[in-house]
Amino acid sequence: MGQILHKRAKTTHIIRKEIQESKESIAKLAKRFNLNPKTIQKWKKRESVEDNPMGRKQSQSILTEQEEAVICEFRRVTKFSLDDCYISLKDKIPNLQRGNLYRCLKRNGLNVLPKEEEDKKNKKKFKVYPIGYLHIDISEIYIQKTKYYLFVAIDRTSKLAYVNLYEKQTIENSVDFLKSVLAFFPYKIKYILTDNGSQFTYELLLKHLRPKNRLHPFDEICKENNIEHRLTKIKHPWTNGQVERFNGTLKEATTKRYFYDTPEQFKKHLQDYLFAYNYAKKLKALKFITPYEKIISEYQKQPEIFNKNPYHNLKELNNLENKPSSAMELIFHCQK
Repeated sequence: MGQILHKRAKTTHIIRKEIQESKESIAKLAKRFNLNPKTIQKWKKRESVEDNPMGRKQSQSILTEQEEAVICEFRRVTKFSLDDCYISLKDKIPNLQRGNLYRCLKRNGLNVLPKEEEDKKNKKKFKVYPIGYLHIDISEIYIQKTKYYLFVAIDRTSKLAYVNLYEKQTIENSVDFLKSVLAFFPYKIKYILTDNGSQFTYELLLKHLRPKNRLHPFDEICKENNIEHRLTKIKHPWTNGQVERFNGTLKEATTKRYFYDTPEQFKKHLQDYLFAYNYAKKLKALKFITPYEKIISEYQKQPEIFNKNPYHNLKELNNLENKPSSAMELIFHCQK
């Protein structure tokens, strides 16, 4: 078998063995083999002719062996992404940081996710806007085989959301929803993005069918509040993709998972979920803070854009029956 030597080694196993067995002085050996005397002394003291292992001998991580074992097993079982692992475990492991989590996974060969996770297409990001840009959409749901319409609004930047359930998707209901939205959001709304449905605009109506010299009631409310009403491109629903995705999230947490006897039962569950989402769920898009925490940070930076103190929104949490005792319980309160 060939010898495996350090890449800067100047001696072979045979020379090292000869140095160890020789009775000549260090100076003579150094001259004969053209080596530094310190190298001769080193091999004189060694019992083996093999190189010692190089590099750091043990991990310098602040994580204990038990904590690293928990992290690795959690990663293997859940196959969560790095950020999802961090969110899930940081409350359980006090010393956990995103950096040492990655290094732990790297040491154990678990830093690379399966290909199906890596091959996801990179989605184009939204243009960065300050808070006050709302996406509004309508989604159909069925309760006891009866169709209802879920009006949904979500802020592009703060991710704060508001929803309401109606029996019909009429202009009157869209106006009522917009008024409720403006009362719910504690800051000024600058932009609202909707589709081209007749509930929101007259744009798709033929000119002779449009009311003369009159704005759409939805646009009238926007104009009264200095809001710019924007419309998605026709046949481009992904323009309003943020609220479309949130619609899917709401359905996955409610109608796709549970059965409801009455609309009131659904509304109660939906309200619980919305409280959990707005006040307790930490979002990756917000760098692992809640929508409410995002709003508080913006209020501290620029209070002039707020219509009311967002701290007052906490009173809504006090209205919950059997109020959860922790943020984690609040998140799962909607699943009871």
